[in-house]
Amino acid sequence: MSSKVNWKATILLILGTVFILFPLYLTITIAFKTPQEMTGNLLALPETWTFDNFFRAIEVTNFFNALGNSVFVTVFTVAIVVLTHSMVAYAIARNMHKKFYKFLYFYFISAMFIPFPIIMLPLVLQTSAWGMDNLVGLGFLNGVMHLAFNVFIYVGYVKTLPVELEEAAHIDGAGTWKVFWKIIFPMMMPMHATVAILTALAAWNDFMLPLVILSDSSMYTLPLVQYAFQGQFSTDYNLAFASYLMAMLPMIVLYIFVQKWIIGGVMRGSLK
Repeated sequence: MSSKVNWKATILLILGTVFILFPLYLTITIAFKTPQEMTGNLLALPETWTFDNFFRAIEVTNFFNALGNSVFVTVFTVAIVVLTHSMVAYAIARNMHKKFYKFLYFYFISAMFIPFPIIMLPLVLQTSAWGMDNLVGLGFLNGVMHLAFNVFIYVGYVKTLPVELEEAAHIDGAGTWKVFWKIIFPMMMPMHATVAILTALAAWNDFMLPLVILSDSSMYTLPLVQYAFQGQFSTDYNLAFASYLMAMLPMIVLYIFVQKWIIGGVMRGSLK
């Protein structure tokens, strides 16, 4: 049987692919070009592929220090999120029939509709007063900022897990704490992977929260280094794009390999 081609959907997919790949193509080509080549055809490939821009960008921006800061914040944030948000979601999902937990659930979810600029100034004052204007404090704040969305998808996933397994464990003498860590937590691995990946992407690329929290330039993460770099070398696009490419390359590689878990986990978490 012959099947008709959905040209509208095909054209939209092609346009979407072009809009995604074209900026990436420009980033790569400009990063390898010399300043002299920038005066010619912007879309042309570099005449000579050289890594000089990358070496200069690493030196100027203290790239590896910022890379270490970003890795620390990202890993710390993911660890906090997976451990704490799963527990919060489990407690809510198994007690949703109680008014308090239902209120708590919608209270957390409502945070997704609050724009960050509204809470930015109070957050800066509070973190400064508590001495949390550092990388550790940034990790904790990232965990709080991602609580609403993660609880939303965690709760949806926990509802799909059979309650009978927990009841059988309780009959065998296991407490709630042991049931969670020995039974529920391992069964949530697909959702752990989804939450960890989405949180890692968000923490790695976050700009506003580190900008208002971190005061010491030695603690700057990669997005802040790119901002300072662009401000100081606003006319040298070759160095800037080389630095941008190095900053986004780890997350691009990560997303290519784990995108199936992101899509699958979100779909499972959105259905009961």
